[in-house]
Parts: sequence; structure tokens; C-alpha cells
Amino acid sequence: MIFTFHKKIYGYECDIYGHMNNAAYLQMLEAARSDALVEMDMPIARLLEMDIQLFVLHYELDYLKSLDLEDTVCVKSWFYEANRIKGFWRQEVYNSQGELCFVAAFTVVYASQGKAKRLPVDVHEHFLKYLQA
Repeated sequence: MIFTFHKKIYGYECDIYGHMNNAAYLQMLEAARSDALVEMDMPIARLLEMDIQLFVLHYELDYLKSLDLEDTVCVKSWFYEANRIKGFWRQEVYNSQGELCFVAAFTVVYASQGKAKRLPVDVHEHFLKYLQA
């Protein structure tokens, strides 16, 4: 399943050229991923209650076109592969003209108390219902 997140770009997120600052991209991606987890009925608070943590292990970022001040962008997020130790996500960011501007591929590792740990079978099976091939 592909999850969508919309966001307006504000001045405090931009560099001196009026483009979204590189660091602000990561915050936007995290917000989109958090919203996706809410839509999956697995918000961070619920995962923490189950003693499950999701740590980003690896990011690969491709900046294709700048995101500009006051544009409203759409972030599409999905995970395309998952096992009980890791999840593999992709996120694409489109500007208000529908142009692909940014692509992120990242890996999360599941953990408990700061150490890698397999997801419980029921949680893994729940996540698999949302897997996007």
C-alpha cells in the first residue's frame, strides 16, 4: 500500500536560495513514515507499548529537483520488502506540479531496548498486509 503525506514548505526549512534545506528533508520523511504507521494502525506509541523500536539503519537519498519555498509537496511512502528483522522502504517526493523531485530508499531494523530483535510473528504478519510490491 502506498501512503501519502502532504506538506507545505516554510521559510525556516529553506536555505538562502529558497530551496528546502537538506536536513529538513529527513524530518519530512520521518513525519511521512510516522503517518504511514498510524494508517497501518501501528503508531510509534503502540509499538513502544509492545517494546518495539524502529531504527533507521541506512538511507540512500537522490535529490532530483529542488523543493521551493511555499510549495505544497506530496510524499509517497511504502515498504517493498520486510522480514522479521528489517523493513525496506521507499519514499518519493513530488512538487505541486506532480514532478518527481526526491527519492529516498532506507532500511529500518526492528529492536527492543536498543538491540536488534525479531518482530513478533503477529506484528510481522500485520505489517505484511501493507506490503507494496
